[in-house]
Parts: sequence; C-alpha cells; structure tokens
Amino acid sequence: MSENDGERIVFVTVGTTCFDSLVKAVDTSQVKDELYKKGYTKLVIQMGRGTYNPIKCSGGNGCITVDYFTFSSSIADHLRSASLVISHAGSGSIFESLRLSKPLIVVVNEDLMDNHQSELAEELAERKHLFCARPQTLQQTIQCMDLQSLTPYHPGNAKPVSELINRFLGFPED
Repeated sequence: MSENDGERIVFVTVGTTCFDSLVKAVDTSQVKDELYKKGYTKLVIQMGRGTYNPIKCSGGNGCITVDYFTFSSSIADHLRSASLVISHAGSGSIFESLRLSKPLIVVVNEDLMDNHQSELAEELAERKHLFCARPQTLQQTIQCMDLQSLTPYHPGNAKPVSELINRFLGFPED
C-alpha cells in the first residue's frame, strides 16, 4: 500500500543492535498519539537484537496500527514506503534515509560508550537535514517537528578529497 492509498507509515529501525529504550519510547501511548495526530496511520518497528516486544495493534478507534520484526534481509523496501523514519544514529541508516529524501528523526543511544554517532546526528540536525532526539525527548520532538523546515541532503563530491589523498600517498593521478 502506498501513501496514495491513505496509509502513512512510520518506519523505526535500530539496525543490528539492541536499542530497547528507543523501541519502548515509540511504543508509549504518548508517542503513538503524537504520530496519529500528525496523520501517520501505521508504525513498523525493526527491533534488532532487542528483547522488548512492542504491543501490536490493528489500528482503528483513533489509534495507529503497530507491527514489528527483528531482522530483514533488506530494510530498503521499508525505508522506501515510509513517510517518516525514526532511526538509531548509525551512519548507514542515516544516509540511506537521507538519500531517499525521507523525513528523519535520529534517536541517539546514550548507553553507548564513546558515542561518535551522536556527533554525526547532531551535526546533520544543526544543518537541518534531520531531527535529533533522545528516547526521553522523542514525544516532544515529534510534537514540535515541522517537516517543512528540513533541508534536502545532497551528498558532496568526494573526488577532490580522494585526489588529495592519492597525491599525498604518491599515487599517480588519473
């Protein structure tokens, strides 16, 4: 089913990790209510290695439909069908969502030691390519998000950097 059929899907991904605090946050009635108020009709959660199972709901009566799974051979189809992506701060998930021009909320896992991922998420949020949240601020982020304020992400040209590195290492130029 596509957006044209009236279904607006929120896809949540934690990658291959365990990020139960994110799954628990999206499973709260407050977050689901905010998503429903914003017009989203379905919540699909990829929960990775997590042990917390969200509450499945078939929708209706003013609530959002909820489904979940642990892993998939490819999340590309889920990303493509999403109207909004809520993701952990893994660079692969971030850049794949941005490449597909999907509105994105990146939720930083504060339980990780030496969390360089938060720097990437915060920098991209500062540049208005995505919204950045913590599990405890997700509801407020959804409530306040203005998708019109996001700026499309256009990957840069890496050729000058690779040429500089090749020159530095003494490799011949192309």
